[in-house]
Amino acid sequence: MNVADQRAVEAFPELGHLIALRNLGWRFLPPLVRNGQPVEVDGFWEWPDGHRDVIGVRFSSEVLGLRMTGDDPPSLVWEKTSSLIEVVQWLLTLPPPGDRLTPNLTRATAPALWTPPRPLV
Repeated sequence: MNVADQRAVEAFPELGHLIALRNLGWRFLPPLVRNGQPVEVDGFWEWPDGHRDVIGVRFSSEVLGLRMTGDDPPSLVWEKTSSLIEVVQWLLTLPPPGDRLTPNLTRATAPALWTPPRPLV
């Protein structure tokens, strides 16, 4: 853990769980910032077959974990909401796609991207 990580964990111990994911190869998007304050952190792990595990953190007690297929549009096959510690533990223990114990029933399909209407000219 580098000095910046150590300082972050000293200030906010829960960040250690996100740092652990990052150190395992998870990628994180730049945090969503409002009024100069970070309000959401989103990260993902992409499996070789295109499945994607996702974490969205708004607060240490408001965290969403997902697994989506690599289809277009992706299908949601696993979802948990809980604390940061619990969601990270679930994500780390979720069997890889294709394993016989992996959830694979579609729970939902992601909506198509919204396209803004063309201006009337």
